[in-house]
Parts: sequence; C-alpha cells; structure tokens
Amino acid sequence: MKETELNYLENYIPAMASATLQKAYLDTLSNGNSVLEVINNVLYEVFADGTKVKVKDIEPSMQFDITQKIVLR
Repeated sequence: MKETELNYLENYIPAMASATLQKAYLDTLSNGNSVLEVINNVLYEVFADGTKVKVKDIEPSMQFDITQKIVLR
C-alpha cells in the first residue's frame, strides 16, 4: 500500500471509532443493560428507557494542548 493511500485511509479512523462507539452504546442498551455516562462532571447510569440515575460527582476532566509535553514522575 502506498503512503498516500495509507494517509487517506487514516483520515477515516476517527469517524469509524465514533460510529463503533455509538453502535456499542446502542447495542448495550438494546440488550437490556445500562451504560455509564459522564454529563457535566456527573457520572450517570443510563437505561434503555432514557432514565438516568446519578452515581456520583466526579472531578472535571483535564484539558491539554496536544503539543504540550508532560513529564510524569
């Protein structure tokens, strides 16, 4: 496979990952299971009928500049 072909296909990876995640989310709910979801720094258990049960508050996620170097100690 040529480098240009590989680069072209790599552009679709984020879209495919997003679609796969959405399918797994819906498959889980349709099988009668619940999913955990973070909404505004709160962890909820979400059910197939759309109800949400608060599990707990969580700390805000950290935002990083992708060009920033982080040194772990």
